[in-house]
Amino acid sequence: MSDLEQTQGEPKQEERSLGLACHLLALAGLVVPFGNILGPLIMWLVKKDDSAFVDDQGKEALNFNITISIAGFIAFLLMFVVIGGLLL
Repeated sequence: MSDLEQTQGEPKQEERSLGLACHLLALAGLVVPFGNILGPLIMWLVKKDDSAFVDDQGKEALNFNITISIAGFIAFLLMFVVIGGLLL
C-alpha cells in the first residue's frame, strides 16, 4: 500500500477512473503529435487540485511518457549509427 493510500484511505471510484484516464490519454499520441504528453498533461492540470490521487497518477503518467519520448528520440538519433534500430 502506498503512502498516499495510507494517509487518505482508499480513493473513490471517480478518482480511480480519472487516474486511469491520465494513463490512457497517452494513447492520444497515436493520433496527435506529442499527444502522449499533452493528454496526461491536460488531465493533470485540470484535475490536480481536486484529488491527491489524481495528482499523483497524473504526475506518474506524465513522467513515464516524457521518459519514453526522450528514449525514443535518442534511439531515433542513434539509428544513424546503426545501433538505434536495436533500441527502437
